[in-house]
Amino acid sequence: MKKPTFLLLLTVLVVLLLSACSKNGESSEAADPKLSPQEMVEQLTKQFEQPPQTDLEENGVEELYHLDPSLLEAYSIKIPLMNVKTNEVAVLKMKNAKDADVVKKGIEQRAADVQKQFETYLPDQYENAKNYQTSVKGNYVFFAIGEQADEMVNAFNGLFEAK
Repeated sequence: MKKPTFLLLLTVLVVLLLSACSKNGESSEAADPKLSPQEMVEQLTKQFEQPPQTDLEENGVEELYHLDPSLLEAYSIKIPLMNVKTNEVAVLKMKNAKDADVVKKGIEQRAADVQKQFETYLPDQYENAKNYQTSVKGNYVFFAIGEQADEMVNAFNGLFEAK
């Protein structure tokens, strides 16, 4: 009689421990940053100085990023003010995280387009265009082209760490 009770308690304890471990992993991975995409971009561009940039209009999302804007809940995309720099910073909040592959594919196409545009135009900016980074965190996708793209992606990822 005591053996089945012990096994039952042991099983319950193991299940509770495993579920506690998985919840901790999920919360750190998908922590809500409590910032809008625009606030994220503002914070990142203050931290990592950029050449003069302007906001991308809604029709530019479809034209330049090859994305249907209806996939996005909100976004902020900064593109170069003049066509002599390649630096870009974008935070896109998707309506549904399952669309991450589609959004990432559009971003990769944008990176390829920028590289092609500068391939024979400005060699230093072509090299800069090849230095792009992306990151997906929950419903958010980050994209940066620039000398500090590696550091920017780390700072973006840091916005999702539980505080």
